[in-house]
Amino acid sequence: MDNRKKNIIYSIILITSVFAVWLYRKNQAPEPMLIEGKTMGTTYHITYFDDQRRNFKASVDSLLEVVNQSINTYLPNSDITLFNKGARSFAFSLPYFLPVLRKSQEVFAASSGAFDPTVMPLVNAWGFGPAEPLNPGNLQVDSIRDFVGFEKIQFNKDSVWKTDSRTQLDFGGIGQGYGADVVTEFLKAKGIVNMLVELGGEGMACGINLKTQKPWEIGILDPASTRDNLFFKAYISLKDKSFTTSGNYFNYREVDGKKFSHTIDPESGYPVRKEILSASVFAADGITADAWATAFMVMGHERAIEILNTRKDLDGLIIYSDEQGTQQVFITDGIKKNVVVN
Repeated sequence: MDNRKKNIIYSIILITSVFAVWLYRKNQAPEPMLIEGKTMGTTYHITYFDDQRRNFKASVDSLLEVVNQSINTYLPNSDITLFNKGARSFAFSLPYFLPVLRKSQEVFAASSGAFDPTVMPLVNAWGFGPAEPLNPGNLQVDSIRDFVGFEKIQFNKDSVWKTDSRTQLDFGGIGQGYGADVVTEFLKAKGIVNMLVELGGEGMACGINLKTQKPWEIGILDPASTRDNLFFKAYISLKDKSFTTSGNYFNYREVDGKKFSHTIDPESGYPVRKEILSASVFAADGITADAWATAFMVMGHERAIEILNTRKDLDGLIIYSDEQGTQQVFITDGIKKNVVVN
């Protein structure tokens, strides 16, 4: 065989081999990047697909540290702590205070006050905040309620002030959803399209899971779960949607044999005692979903279902007890086809 024919054969073999390798790699499911850490008194887990295999953990940790420095009441020198300690006004320099104030004002009005971050003094009094708890049996709830109400908060683009010096803010009912939004926007700016960002059980599902070539699947914890026996009530497939679940689950305080929910009703001043067991909300962003899930836990399942049936920007899965004490599940039409209930 002459050299010319040999070269042609070798070239064909080489091209075929290169094509076979390319085809194999193309058909192989890509491996996701996985990063995790701690923030806001909880944990975060992020799964994303990146052809460059970049590890963003250090950047995410730094970003969340700044968010915490803005809205975390457990940090002694955070913006929100300094505002709460102050008598009137506070000028904030970090960019993460204003968006939470704006969303709080929006949902406070739309929920008729069910979502109200000025509930902070009551959260502390009932033992669910950074301050030393009072004895609920001796609480002067009515006197505390005098300075609770978001109408006592005013703000502009760089400052926030209060009309009553005793008023305080608590973004615990909205902060984790917002933190997930901040991380999601950071990763999008880096060119990440397919990702699942989860922060304390709340977060954002963007694109699809390239490993399975399907939307991301989220589990919704059964309210009957215990710390030692966790199981899911439902699973939902999500694409380009935020997710959050509020429920009493394990976050309660027991005094003299009585359990007190961590969800405080701003109107009554007492922990919520309603038939609603958990509220899962899905929206365009985490801050909206988080705020509304908190509001639904306060107002109860009947009012929550009414609102979900009238708003096209929200989807929800509400778990509640009926008059016989049996668990019931309400699912909005917008996500019903994506939900599997156990």
